[in-house]
Amino acid sequence: MLLFFSNFDYQKLHKMKNDSDLVKVFTGSEVSGILLKAELEDIGIPALIKNDFQTGISAGFAGGIPHMIDLYIIESDRKKADSIIKEFKQNNQ
Repeated sequence: MLLFFSNFDYQKLHKMKNDSDLVKVFTGSEVSGILLKAELEDIGIPALIKNDFQTGISAGFAGGIPHMIDLYIIESDRKKADSIIKEFKQNNQ
């Protein structure tokens, strides 16, 4: 399967594999996290969802809270993302 990411900087996408450059910008429901991730990606900011519950289930044990995720972005994108994140949180509380 071939994936095409429009608006993405492939170097940034590769950097996301290194957790040291990531900052958590959102914790909340899986649905909200997916929506915010899409908004960030629309303006060229790659985002990574971490789901501890699903990871635990996949590994054979339970951990984390069902349907709760953490959303991470690369630290260098933080300023560009701040206004989107702030607006998203205000509109979705």
